[in-house]
Amino acid sequence: MSRAVGMIEFRTVSQGVTAADRMVKTSNVELLEAETVCPGKYIAIIAGDLSAVKAAVDAAEKDFPDELIDSMVLGNPHESIFPAIYGTTEVKDVNALGILETYDVASILVAADIAAKTAIVNLIEIRIAKGMCGKSYMFLTGEVAAVQAAIDKARDSISDKGMYLSSSVIAHPDEQICRSVL
Repeated sequence: MSRAVGMIEFRTVSQGVTAADRMVKTSNVELLEAETVCPGKYIAIIAGDLSAVKAAVDAAEKDFPDELIDSMVLGNPHESIFPAIYGTTEVKDVNALGILETYDVASILVAADIAAKTAIVNLIEIRIAKGMCGKSYMFLTGEVAAVQAAIDKARDSISDKGMYLSSSVIAHPDEQICRSVL
């Protein structure tokens, strides 16, 4: 059995809390985060064995489809995702700065996992809908070509769901920009 992370995002707090409760009652999963995010949406992130996480997310999707915005399950998520979510990533050098923005939380987590697994890059931050009117973004760094490859692959992976908003790669960002955004 492999380690996995899953997430649900709902339009309303009441359905989100109820769905999160259903997820933890359905399977042996750990509730990592459950909270209201802008603009009054509700997210819940769980972890556990892949089959348990999948069953929990499936139950929330099936039982509460009307207010569901999106969901996802990542098997074997890249180890840099959680430090990036919690803002504990240490960054020393920024050769290139990659930025990708989405309309929802599930898409940014999927994009971040794909980016981190595509090239030798370091996830810096994943901002999940807090203070962003429901949008999310990520910053990553590495060599210019690696950052470009990671951003391109991440963008392509989420574009078909219509949740991709924007992205860019800045080669050798100015120190003032690094201090400002990092």
